[in-house]
Amino acid sequence: MDAAAVRIWCSLTLQALGREREEIDAINVYPVADGDTGTNLYLTAESAAQAVEAVFAAHETRDGTPSSADAVRAMAHGALIGARGNSGTILAQLLRGMAERLAAGDHFAGALRRAAELAREAVAHPVEGTILTVASAAADAAGESGGEPADVCRAAYAGARAALEATPGQLAVLERAGVVDAGGRGLLAVLGALVEAVCGEAPPAWGTGRTARPLPPDPGPCDTAGPAFEVIYLLEADDGAMTSLRARLDALGDSLVVVGGDGLWNVHVHVDDAGAAVEAGVEAGRPHRIRITHFGADAVPTVREQAQRAVVAVVPGAGLPVLCAEAGATTVPTRPGEPPASGELVDAIRRAHAREVVLLPNDPLLRHTAAAAAEQARAEGVRVALIPTRSPVQGLAALAVHEADRSFDEDVVAMTAAAGATRCAELAVAERQSWTSAGVCQAGDVLGLIDGDVAVIGQDVTATAVSVLDRMLSSGGELVTLVLGDGTPGELAARLESHVREHYLAVDTLTYEGGGAAPLLIGVE
Repeated sequence: MDAAAVRIWCSLTLQALGREREEIDAINVYPVADGDTGTNLYLTAESAAQAVEAVFAAHETRDGTPSSADAVRAMAHGALIGARGNSGTILAQLLRGMAERLAAGDHFAGALRRAAELAREAVAHPVEGTILTVASAAADAAGESGGEPADVCRAAYAGARAALEATPGQLAVLERAGVVDAGGRGLLAVLGALVEAVCGEAPPAWGTGRTARPLPPDPGPCDTAGPAFEVIYLLEADDGAMTSLRARLDALGDSLVVVGGDGLWNVHVHVDDAGAAVEAGVEAGRPHRIRITHFGADAVPTVREQAQRAVVAVVPGAGLPVLCAEAGATTVPTRPGEPPASGELVDAIRRAHAREVVLLPNDPLLRHTAAAAAEQARAEGVRVALIPTRSPVQGLAALAVHEADRSFDEDVVAMTAAAGATRCAELAVAERQSWTSAGVCQAGDVLGLIDGDVAVIGQDVTATAVSVLDRMLSSGGELVTLVLGDGTPGELAARLESHVREHYLAVDTLTYEGGGAAPLLIGVE
């Protein structure tokens, strides 16, 4: 596959999983009936597609195009860092196996075989009747076809389809529920997208009519409840540390899947002691993007009345998500370098469970992601208004005037006006020497950015913050909002509050803590 074909495959995969996400979620009964397999596969594929797009964007700035090897490696890396759930983690390993062989110039059959082998090796206790069985069947059929690439892809799809239809006879839980394996169903969608990318036309649609979410199977007298938590994290660790980590996690729980290599791994396990699973990762290396899901929270479905209106806000740091949640918003917490995907924003809109939603991205880089999420939510029947907030301080200003009792249009206008009337600034530390709109900065300099442009270059955080405040207040203002970054000392806020009191008598100040990696965010209304 050349790079363009990889790009098309990723795009078609995302479209296919987007169309079939709800159906796949509905038949998800193994290994845990938590109804999220389709969503997890979609988010994993979205991360892969974003990584490929980033590679193309980087080469376009140099008037070039990426190589096939660059594209498939980006696809695999993106899937690895964005893998969600059991099936998403396995899909990431399947893509890694394919990328390994395709980057080396191997044919599709060899790539599919390597993918199936790597995926099976990643699962501590492989079970037949799952995505692993479907992957192996696809590889077997591809190896027996011996034709042109298009013929190989069609054969792989046909083999996967036949294996998927046989999964209820291999897993009792699937047979009792009357469904095929959800992970295998998702893999069939991925292979269908591959056929379309290579052949130019989609394979015949697959479906059994079994799309309604079944009731959980009645547990037999010998059945025992599974672990309470799903734990997933990325892990930076030496390859040699993984054998002991696998053994330790396998002893703690089940559904263990460890994928990756070359120092970066994605770890997935179901356990009762989530802390012990994370601690094992800490001892093996450096875990991050830690996600812990309590299965018990979804064990007994509850019917919640749909609210009329809700606010969904993307917020950084440790303190701001709590603050916004207390104000009634559904939050999407973020960490530096880990922007949310559109699927995560759509999930947050669904969690808000409202007929009308106001979406606050609070970051100019999330404009397109938020727009895509809003469009998808609208297709699901939710009325969504996207307010293009560029900073968390603008989001706080919008949230402060939110009133659910007035009409939707009036509320959106008021929130938009409040955000637009708020000038925003932030402090940052320069990582390298570079040209800025305020002159040349050196590594370690403190930068004061006003509305996205560098306005002040200094050596001291407090002095730079005071200079930025003075510039912002020179054109007037009634309220200053200070948001301290995670780990920024409170003395900075005290000094700035004192400065405002002494020099701007009619201006009030509000201070919040836990605003992410930036040492300070400033809003002036």
